[in-house]
Amino acid sequence: MPLSMRKKVFITAAITGSGNTQDRSALVPRSPEQIADAAIAAAKAGAAIVHCHVRDPESGAPSRLPALYREVTDRIRQSDTDMVLNLTAGMGGDLVFGPIDAPLPLRDMGTDMAGAAERVAHIAECRPEICTLDCGTMNFAEADYVMTNTPGMLRAMAGMMQEIGVRVEIEAFDTGHLWLAKQLVQEGLITDPVLVQLCMGVPWGAPDDLNTFMAMVNNVPKDWVFSAFSLGRHQMPYVAAAVLAGGNVRVGLEDNLYLERGVLATNAQLVDKAASLIEKMGVEVMSPAQVREELRLEKRAPAS
Repeated sequence: MPLSMRKKVFITAAITGSGNTQDRSALVPRSPEQIADAAIAAAKAGAAIVHCHVRDPESGAPSRLPALYREVTDRIRQSDTDMVLNLTAGMGGDLVFGPIDAPLPLRDMGTDMAGAAERVAHIAECRPEICTLDCGTMNFAEADYVMTNTPGMLRAMAGMMQEIGVRVEIEAFDTGHLWLAKQLVQEGLITDPVLVQLCMGVPWGAPDDLNTFMAMVNNVPKDWVFSAFSLGRHQMPYVAAAVLAGGNVRVGLEDNLYLERGVLATNAQLVDKAASLIEKMGVEVMSPAQVREELRLEKRAPAS
């Protein structure tokens, strides 16, 4: 396949995520202030987009409280550093089953199922420029945990996101997720320009070998804008792979804790390393303003 690299590439920094990483690195931000500060530092290092989850400030456990999102959003917008704000809407679809001989009732610890309006409540309140939509259900890392996103739920959430006026970033963890995303686009629930993130190497979605990656890329319509990432030690190789395949890149502590073997990273350090790699490939790193122009985004003013 001939190379078809973009002349300009944007970097998304995934700041903290919802995984159980808070006790594996003291550099994983927990509080809204820490998350906002990490986002600002990542933007200064070259990230045009910051992708934010929130956590309980004390325990570091993942949260979806709108008040925490609002504090992160306000702190970012009141800063002097420009960035495109991307908030997750992936929380609220978690099923954790009981043991294999008695899967029901569901375990109270970990199960978190919410309706569509509740899952996008923080999006309606904060109105980021972008929010994510996980376009499928899958077994997700843990033995008895299922990430649940039914077609009906996704249709409802996508319609609400469009009504709010927020650009959807499709999260595709396998080729079937792209198939469903194309259907949502065809139904007018996701509008142009269509943005998709290819999530590689997340158990038990698409493995991050290059043959599978190219199968994902080849299933992305030519008029869509795509980005890609992988986990752990494969994060930086996937910066190069995504650029070579004609996409954009994502790095950050949501997906990888290390700058190099044995050296814990900050988000800003990972962004700086990715930007250096992109530039050495002869490609320009895009600014937030350039991303807004390409994706037709509306920058929101700070809260009054």
